[in-house]
Amino acid sequence: MGYPEMRPRRLRTTPAMRRLVAETEVPPRSLVLPIFVLEGAAEPVPIPSMPGVVQHTLDSLRKAAVEAAEAGVGGLMLFAVPRDKDAVGSGATDPDGILNVAIREVAAEVGDATVVMADLCLDEFTDHGHCGVLTPDGRVDNDATLVRYGDMAVAQAEAGVRVVGPSGMMDGQIGAIRAALDQAGHTDVSAMAYSAKYASAFFGPFREAVQSSLEGDRNTYQQDPANATESMREVALDLAEGADMVLVKPALGYLDVLRRVRDAVDVPVAAYNVSGEYSMVEAAAAQGWIDRDRAILEVLTSIRRAGADIVLTYWAVEAARRLR
Repeated sequence: MGYPEMRPRRLRTTPAMRRLVAETEVPPRSLVLPIFVLEGAAEPVPIPSMPGVVQHTLDSLRKAAVEAAEAGVGGLMLFAVPRDKDAVGSGATDPDGILNVAIREVAAEVGDATVVMADLCLDEFTDHGHCGVLTPDGRVDNDATLVRYGDMAVAQAEAGVRVVGPSGMMDGQIGAIRAALDQAGHTDVSAMAYSAKYASAFFGPFREAVQSSLEGDRNTYQQDPANATESMREVALDLAEGADMVLVKPALGYLDVLRRVRDAVDVPVAAYNVSGEYSMVEAAAAQGWIDRDRAILEVLTSIRRAGADIVLTYWAVEAARRLR
């Protein structure tokens, strides 16, 4: 028999050799930790569908922020669960609302050791659970919502946020937010546009984490999972309106979209490793069906390999410690 002239296995012979020729890395600085704070909580509240993740008190939030910064995590994405909700999400723009208080507390605690980011959307704050205000007949009013988003962006900037993450998928949201921030003198606050956010079943555990009031769905504003070219249009619109970064959400089911976006743009590209993706791995590992540690790194590496400069993941701190 003949023997192969080319032997790719030579580059896989030892751990040191594999490290030497590895094409993709997951540096801690590329990871962003999504983190929840619950208004009025006396102690952290575990989220049953997301093992290991909690709704924080303000005290535990500050401690978790410091731990993340010390681990080398690149950023924190803050989400808040308010005590009271109403039709227009008043708590989102209240300087004393839980999200703006959390921004101030975390910004004061970590300074510039990591990047303080915040979700910019109304869904956690509305009693109907939609990402915008509603018309009298119950439809999401795109343009009225843009006004609320602009006010919310300014409130977050005044609280000390460095990056806003508008996730509502309203048409024109980046332009409205950029204009509001600039007019208020917050020209240094960046916008991470959730440009390609799909109407995904993998958001399920997140809805529990933020105690969502949503009945129905968000199919009229989040993208159809069947579409990919549509994402490129959304990305182009957001960049034209002044987005500093763009994001694909979810990550694992949309790695093809992530690659297309990375190849098309010259700004940082983020991907959100969402709650359902996290919980699937945790559930399978709890049953002993997969090697949890290897699976986590494989998931994060796949997202980076597909083109993400930044990965939002609930494993951020754990992974950063291991990777360091």
